[in-house]
Amino acid sequence: MTTKALRDRFWELPLEQLTDREWEALCDGCGGCCLVKLEDEDSGELAFTNLACRYLDASKCQCRVYDQRFSKVPDCIRVTEAVARNTDWLPSTCAYRLRAHGQPLPHWHPLLTGDRRSVQQAGKSVAGRVVSEQLIPEEDWEEHIIHWVE
Repeated sequence: MTTKALRDRFWELPLEQLTDREWEALCDGCGGCCLVKLEDEDSGELAFTNLACRYLDASKCQCRVYDQRFSKVPDCIRVTEAVARNTDWLPSTCAYRLRAHGQPLPHWHPLLTGDRRSVQQAGKSVAGRVVSEQLIPEEDWEEHIIHWVE
């Protein structure tokens, strides 16, 4: 079986035209989608925390159970074009969210720099800045609200 190469500058195409492989490659690997978010019951405002899903490898910003994530984490949400267009729980710098709104990738995106470390160098990665949700009792999660995710 041969693996089809990624098209040149595929990230500039509308999301619905991407292959599955191109869709996966669009992710910048920041880990922001894997953070616990809290919603204010009165205002509906969403707050990011520095608590990461138990399966996030916080040093690499990669899911340790990526292929089984939906069965292991029932509330893990598949990022689709509709989700990217209509959600506020993805960071504003997320490539899926940006492209769903017709915006270009940020200058630090690995597809533009050729370097996966550019996300962390730009301060957009959660690597080294989060703890596992398993380590903090749920009643203390509000104490972990952060403001460094855009």
